[in-house]
Order: sequence, then structure tokens, then C-alpha cells
Amino acid sequence: MTERRVVVTGIGTINPLGNNVEEYFSNLEKGVSGAAPITHFNAEKFKTKFACEVKNYDPSQFFDRKEVRKYDLFTQYALVSAAQAVEDSGLDLETVDKEQVGVIWSSGIGGLKSFFDECLGYAEGGMTPRFSPFFIPRMIADIAAGFISMKYGFMGPNYCTVSACASSNHGMIAAFDAIRYGKADVMVAGGSEAAVNEPSVGGFNSMQALSTRNDDPEHASRPFDKDRDGFVVGEGAGALILEEYEHAKARGAKIYCEILGGGASADAYHFTAPHPEGKGAIKAMRDALKDAGITADEIDYVNVHGTSTPAGDLPELKAVAEVLGDHVYDVNISSTKSMTGHLLGAAGAVEALACIFAITHGVVPPTINCENLDPAIDPRLNLTLGTAQKRDVKCALSNTFGFGGHNSTVIFRKL
Repeated sequence: MTERRVVVTGIGTINPLGNNVEEYFSNLEKGVSGAAPITHFNAEKFKTKFACEVKNYDPSQFFDRKEVRKYDLFTQYALVSAAQAVEDSGLDLETVDKEQVGVIWSSGIGGLKSFFDECLGYAEGGMTPRFSPFFIPRMIADIAAGFISMKYGFMGPNYCTVSACASSNHGMIAAFDAIRYGKADVMVAGGSEAAVNEPSVGGFNSMQALSTRNDDPEHASRPFDKDRDGFVVGEGAGALILEEYEHAKARGAKIYCEILGGGASADAYHFTAPHPEGKGAIKAMRDALKDAGITADEIDYVNVHGTSTPAGDLPELKAVAEVLGDHVYDVNISSTKSMTGHLLGAAGAVEALACIFAITHGVVPPTINCENLDPAIDPRLNLTLGTAQKRDVKCALSNTFGFGGHNSTVIFRKL
């Protein structure tokens, strides 16, 4: 089978740094922190009282009352970002073959808030089973993919990938495969998460996974810093329109970049901790390079998973160094989670957009908040600390890893 080339022709996002791509890219370059005290609920009794929330979001700007009742927040974010991407792509919805357009959407958790609210209502209602008819479809993780397809009539491959924080990279790889192997001409790919809520923050607190730097939220997400104390939970969505290259050319589409390949692996080690030597991450990156048909020395930028956890940052940098060899000293590395926080299942999609920003703008977004580099980290690495750096980025590699030992890597290239 002859593999077809796949390009990115549309992008959209709503995340802690901006409610559209322009705002997001601007704040990425400026090194803005999206962290602030939690407003979604009263966090007074929680160990962590801050998060990276979406700012100035009003669902009534996008949905009527009936739709708001049907959609969990993670689905709302999905629909908002997907709408931006579809519009940006310039697809003619009247003439495109909708049987050849699919949706693979990702979420690590799905409608957690809807689940929590219904269970709370059941308990407060004297255990009388008065559940909303929207409860199940609001909660299930696949529903965002379904609603996107219904909105536009897209009848191609349609499902959800769930692999914790690796979810949307896995989804992009699946969408990429659907196009290159001829199962679709266009795919909407991305991920969304709305996990700034009581069970999420409380659960991650109980695992001691979240930062508790409540007196200084803006500087709490600090990958590679010796004083990092956990990740900052974020929310939002990122969407990409992937399209077969000849199909995009034929309609005169704007092309951001090409998606070259992807790799996936398991640590097979621990249910939350990464392998200390990064063995699974090494395999995912090497498989992605093989799939892309390029060598390690062609990579210019690595957007690392980089969550700002004591256990996670070091193994990943070891893995990157193992895969890239001496070339690792010639690449830019950064963790944009230092700005956005950790969007869990949406992280890969939002960070893919950061890679596209680097490719299209010639600017590598920074790692902010690293004031005292962990002495265990090789100081020769260019971690793009503090400020963005100009660079002609031809190839960018993006990692996302998830609880359960899931690893996923995607590679993008300037066309």
C-alpha cells in the first residue's frame, strides 16, 4: 500500500493562555503563566488552591441554553476549538465529501464534573434516583467526537482515544494513519479536558502530584527547577485539521506543516511513575523517527512532556539525550506546561500547536519559572529557559506520557 502524505490545514484552541490561536501564540512567545487562584469552585479546604483555568469563557457566546444542558464543559471546549479549526481550514462544507471526513477526539477523563454533580445530587436527594437524562451522554469521553461529527455531518472514522495524558497524541497518530492509509481524506483531531473541579484536584492532591505553591501560583509550574513540587492542572482544548496532501493542494488550502510520523509504547513499569531510565519514552521517540523516515539529527525542537514533577522531568531528559545522542546539544527543548499547566488528555493537542507555532513563526516557546536548574540535569542542554528563542525550526518532536505507562510521540515538519 502506498502511504499518502498528511498535512495540517486548520488549527483551533481554547486554553489558559488564550481563547483562540492568536492569543495562545502571542502569550506563548511572551512566556505568560496561565496559573491563578481557582474560580470554578471553593478551594479553601484543598491543599492546592490554584490552577490554569480558561479565562473569560462564557458558554452563551457559543451555545443556547438547551445545548449547555447537554454538553459537559469538556465537550464545550471541544466544539469551540473544533469550530475554529474547521473555519481556519477553509473546507467547503457544501462540497466536501463528508463520508471522507472523520473525527478522532481525545480526553483522559471526559465529563468528570457531570459525574460528580449527579452523584452529589443523588446523595443530597436522600438517595432517590432522580438522574438527569443527559447524565450519561454528558459524562462519556467519546461524546465530544460524536457531537463534532453531528455538527458538521462528518461520517468518516469517529471515536475517542483515552490514554490519560498521552491521549491526544495517540488520537493524532490514529487520525494520521486513517488518512495515510486511505480511510479518510480529512480528519478533525484533538483533545479536550475540563478537570479543574473538586474530585480532580482532590484526587491529584491525595497522590501528592500537584504543586502546593499557593502563595505564588504563577511560578508554580517550574519544569527542571530543583524546587519543583508537582504539576499544575489545566483545562481547555486544541484542534487540528489533518488532510491528505494532494486533497489540500487541489483546493488551494493553507498548509501549516506536515505530520511525518508517530510512535507509541508502554513503560510496563508502574501505574503512575515513569520508568527511571525512560525506556518507554526512548522506544516511542525512536519508533516515531523510524515512522517519519528521518534521523535524529534532523530534529530542531523537542516539546517535552515536562510536567514539573520530581519523578517525571529527569527520566524524559535522559530519554531525549539517549535518542538524539550528541545532537541533543544542538536542539531546543522546552516545556510549555510551564505556561499552560497540564491539560491532561488535551495536552498533546495544545502542545502540537506549540510545535506548529515554532515551525511557522521561527520562534521556540520558552520554559518559564526555572530559576535554579536541578543539578542532576546536564547544564549543556538548551532548555529555552526564561524567554523564547528565534530559530528556523524544520522538524519538531512532541512527547506526551500518561498514567499507566503510556507514551506517545508525534513529529511535525515544515513543508
